[in-house]
Amino acid sequence: MIENLKEYRLDGKGLSVVFATMGDTLDLIYIGARLPKDEDLKDLSAASQFGLHENQPDVPPVGGLLPEAKSGYAGRPAVRVRNDGHLVRTDFRLQEVATTGDSVTAVWIDHNVHLQVSVIWKLTPDDVITCKYCFTNTGEYELLMERICSLVLPLPARFDCVTSFPGRWAREMLETRHELGRGAIEMRSSGGKPGFDPGNWLLFSSGLNKGVIGCHICWNGDHLSHVEKSQDGLATLIMESILDADDSVLPGGGDLQSADTILTYALDQDELTRKFHRHVRDEILPRRAQWGPRKVHLNSWEALVFDLSEQSLMALADQAAALGVERFVLDDGWFKGRRSPHSGLGDWTVDADIFPEGLAPLIDHIKALGMDFGLWVEPEMISPDSDLYRNHPEWCIHDSSDNRPTERHQLVLDLSRPEVMEYLASSINALLDTYDIAYIKWDHNRRLFPSGTAQANGYYELLTAIAKANPNVEIENCSSGGGRVDLHSLKLAHRVWPSDNNDPIERLRINQSWTKFLPLEILGNHVGPSPNPISGRQTGMDFRAKVAMFGHMGVEANPADMTSDEREILVQHIRLYKQWRGILHSGQFWQLDHEDKNIFGQIVVEGNKAIAFASQTGFAEYFNVSPVRLKGLEPDAFYTVTLPRPWPVKASQYLADPDLWSGKLVLSGRALMEQGLALPLTHPETAWIITLEMKAKA
Repeated sequence: MIENLKEYRLDGKGLSVVFATMGDTLDLIYIGARLPKDEDLKDLSAASQFGLHENQPDVPPVGGLLPEAKSGYAGRPAVRVRNDGHLVRTDFRLQEVATTGDSVTAVWIDHNVHLQVSVIWKLTPDDVITCKYCFTNTGEYELLMERICSLVLPLPARFDCVTSFPGRWAREMLETRHELGRGAIEMRSSGGKPGFDPGNWLLFSSGLNKGVIGCHICWNGDHLSHVEKSQDGLATLIMESILDADDSVLPGGGDLQSADTILTYALDQDELTRKFHRHVRDEILPRRAQWGPRKVHLNSWEALVFDLSEQSLMALADQAAALGVERFVLDDGWFKGRRSPHSGLGDWTVDADIFPEGLAPLIDHIKALGMDFGLWVEPEMISPDSDLYRNHPEWCIHDSSDNRPTERHQLVLDLSRPEVMEYLASSINALLDTYDIAYIKWDHNRRLFPSGTAQANGYYELLTAIAKANPNVEIENCSSGGGRVDLHSLKLAHRVWPSDNNDPIERLRINQSWTKFLPLEILGNHVGPSPNPISGRQTGMDFRAKVAMFGHMGVEANPADMTSDEREILVQHIRLYKQWRGILHSGQFWQLDHEDKNIFGQIVVEGNKAIAFASQTGFAEYFNVSPVRLKGLEPDAFYTVTLPRPWPVKASQYLADPDLWSGKLVLSGRALMEQGLALPLTHPETAWIITLEMKAKA
């Protein structure tokens, strides 16, 4: 038996976490399904220990939750500190481990360098763990914290694969699997837009299908995730935010806190997804229970781009209302001097040449049509061709050489300057005070160089100020699409824009990745034009509309460019979305598996109702594809199965008995999950909506 061993456990509804101390190490010895309350933790710890082999230290070093180089540990240290310019070889001594009903807190002190580190693991009611590290300089002299961890996770040995989600603009969240072999995998973001780089959303899985762990660093700036497997076969994940030099200084008596991270364990990916969704709904989203139905949007960008006039916008609003749209969003081009991407950013006043009486006549027209009004802003940016830049060229980010490279013809305002923060808060609040604006789309369309933590912290501060001053205004987090989505931002926002790419085939893949972590009601999902302006692909309205239903539905196209048949198909789908959005945006979510890799499917179940979606993006190998098997239903209950209209025209010709699918088909939940539904999904760009209602028991 190991000497000096003491164990600590956290228990959730279906999750247990067990730690053990030995000397100055606190190690994670178990994370998984909930253990029996009488589990002997000493035996559990002993059962996980190996004896020594011939080529191993007499006391094998263990990194635990605060790995450091002492005692022969060869992995990545959790902390890197300089004192008076010299790199410190830390010697942390464990002082205490304290437990409450839902948290474990461990405290270490390095008496030589006078640095205290506290790590807190807290279990939420949704079986999600939040983790953070707190650093206190107990001495008189400043320390330079070159590296601070946000999460150290010693991985159970069976987890042999990590999945990350790198991407680029218009092709976000590419699910990418890596086997955990010898050595390290490092994933790092740059440019202050972590959403286009891997590492902030991670999944760890086992080839034996023995559970899955999901991790996220709740940080909007640059990050680093490092997974390293030792010669002994043990892997450790370290996640950390990347700090500016200025933000790395820890003065005597000062404190520094890492970005929060979250993680959880589940038996399979579907259960993990539902845990993330519950956590986001219960703990993250602002006043989620008070939101009401998620309104159908129409955004002006794809319809009009910069060709704006009061007349054209009112005409677009008329067409939007005729479709059943509930919110009209005026995108880029409304403010002073903005006729192209080359000018105007920073001058957040309404352009009198376009709107001689301000926005009020347009907003009044929109509200008279039964819609509310939303507005696009990009507060953190500035155009060199703007009054703001001409008056305050020093307000933009630039390095000591005064080098000012642009991207998208724009620069970035320095949010570390109090005068910049005051200007932006007053400008945005003035718009929201003057006009009846229900929603703002907050964009961020370029990378940061130089980048830094000050910008991320400034964004949080500015977003907090705007949200606090305008509690009834909904905020969308957008950054060239999904460029910087994190759960810290979503504590202040109401939805994200997963991608600028509305191509429905691309969106199916992008949304399949996002829905592993985020619920449908915050994923903006719009019907775009055909051909798509990014991919050039032409797709039918039925397919585009069905894809857009599974999210927060909207329209990003000009109804005037649609045929009358296309408009009618869109009207029917908007009507169907309104009928089922209560289920879509509050129910439990499952991805549907299928043998054909080109078939995407999802189902949402709430009480006695469910709505599912199945689509084909390729051309099936066999004419009769395998039936679509559903999930999440009560096996012994019976469900009325309906394919609500409109149907895909070509595919509907291959229904064996079309009349049967109009509410006459009744099957048990077990049959629907085991056998499934034989749907015509042979041809590319075919999609079906399936609705189910449980029959009352006799």
